[in-house]
Amino acid sequence: MHSATLSAETTTPGPTDFYRVNRGGGLFSEALSQRAGALFAAAAYRLGIAPTLLTAGNLVVGLGTSAAVVALASTDVPTWVAGLIALLGWQLAYALDCADGQLARVAGRTSPAGARVDVLCDIAVQISLVTALSAVAVDQRPSTASWVVAMFAGTWMVNLVTSVMQAGPNAGSMVTSTSLPVRLAKLVRDYGAVVFLAGLVLLLVPQWTIWLLIAFTVVNGGFLLASIAFTGRTALRS
Repeated sequence: MHSATLSAETTTPGPTDFYRVNRGGGLFSEALSQRAGALFAAAAYRLGIAPTLLTAGNLVVGLGTSAAVVALASTDVPTWVAGLIALLGWQLAYALDCADGQLARVAGRTSPAGARVDVLCDIAVQISLVTALSAVAVDQRPSTASWVVAMFAGTWMVNLVTSVMQAGPNAGSMVTSTSLPVRLAKLVRDYGAVVFLAGLVLLLVPQWTIWLLIAFTVVNGGFLLASIAFTGRTALRS
């Protein structure tokens, strides 16, 4: 099947058909998150579930996971409990986020409103994730400077903003190579890999969360500055 949409005569698509129309997202996301999303999309198609309901699932699971991490941060519950919730919950939420787009494209149910609600839900989930990581960092190290948390929160949205900007007809990339070394280097900006790492740190070494915040700030801030320089140079040449 080569078309992204299905006619009434077409047999029920399977996970492979949904995975074929995935929008990528990086090496980790393509290998795991998008494949998990294809399974959810295939199941939703068979059950007649609308893509926006998968988007709502991403919102509920993502917010619920972050709320649980925040609530458990300052309790006597073992830290690994919150870490396990984060590791599994954020991955599940992202798989549902991958699934809604796949389902919409294969079932021919894409719409501007659906795309907007998807982005808005992504923003809400990521705000909650930033809140959860910040809460754990401060709980584990009360002396954490407020400006560190502020810089982390401010630069976190760079990935989301640039991904939205790259979805249009004027999309561009500073590094267009798809070689394995380049793709491995880009894992630092692969959302699936990033939230997996965040969950892993909360599970195994929550006291390192502050260093995770600093690392994310450096990576996202550096990418923002590089993007400004790259885009500005291109604009001056046009």
